[in-house]
Amino acid sequence: MNLADLNKVALAMVTPGKGLLAADESSGTIKKRFDDINVASTEGTRRDYREMLFRASEAMTQYISGVILYDETIWQNAADGTPLVRLIEQSGAIPGIKVDEGTQALPGCPGELITTGLDQLAGRLEKYYRQGARFAKWRAVIDIGQDIPSRTAIHVNAHALARYAALCQAAQIVPIVEPEVLMDGDHDIDRCYEVTERVLNKTFQELRIQRVALEGMILKPNMVIAGKKSPKQASVAEVAEKTIRLLKTCVPAAVPGIAFLSGGQSDQDATAHLDAMNRTSGLPWPLTFSYGRALQAAPQKAWSGKAENVAAGKLAFIHRARMNSLASKGEWQADLEARKAA
Repeated sequence: MNLADLNKVALAMVTPGKGLLAADESSGTIKKRFDDINVASTEGTRRDYREMLFRASEAMTQYISGVILYDETIWQNAADGTPLVRLIEQSGAIPGIKVDEGTQALPGCPGELITTGLDQLAGRLEKYYRQGARFAKWRAVIDIGQDIPSRTAIHVNAHALARYAALCQAAQIVPIVEPEVLMDGDHDIDRCYEVTERVLNKTFQELRIQRVALEGMILKPNMVIAGKKSPKQASVAEVAEKTIRLLKTCVPAAVPGIAFLSGGQSDQDATAHLDAMNRTSGLPWPLTFSYGRALQAAPQKAWSGKAENVAAGKLAFIHRARMNSLASKGEWQADLEARKAA
């Protein structure tokens, strides 16, 4: 492991004013997204859609530091035969790869999940590295509900995250460590704080046990936020304050940067929360975005699978990428949302 090179890549992933595009939806997930815009999900339409994003040069060169790809995508070529990985590299962004293989029920823990994909991961990482991937992503899913999460679920998911991270670093790939506490329930923001604190503490304990170099990884956490079904939603200021307080408590300063997931927030909420956090001075790490839906919902709708809408799709992507770029510097204003890219 060359830690200096891993650290260099990790720092590039959180370059000021840039963040990550999570374009790593599984075939099942992107089918749901395409169903919403009445587009058939085929290998060709998935390729065309992602190629549209990667060819939005203003977004890719100015606002996007890296792209998380799905296994299908990292091997695909653009319509003109150019490998999609090359399109990303030519824009100055870094190709990355989602390496977990989804979730399955956790035995003995009703309603809880464990992420799979560690078997043969070392060999897969070697192939991804040769294809151009310089970072990877693994998502652990922690739900909040009655009597959950259990200590078991938190422990086994943190352990798997750390094993994945160690394998990545051995393959000279920067691991994005993503322990996601879901916002699907009716819990309030304080319950989210409590659970996320437990999850982050256990995750960093496991990372240390498995000798993961913190300087060669990126953390992708959820924000501290109330569940979607909670009758009491927190203000932007409260989300920012509690998320920052939690991160300062749990995340070592050696971590090169934090790239938040959007977790089902609306486009503007995800941007507003990131902006509010970046208005806090004296943080030990850069805070940026690693958004999927919060970057893609608008361009998907604008595109709607039609060749004549590619330009409109690119403009929608550029706009959302620019808004989040500003938020990553604490320079976003709500009135900028009305000024679409032109």
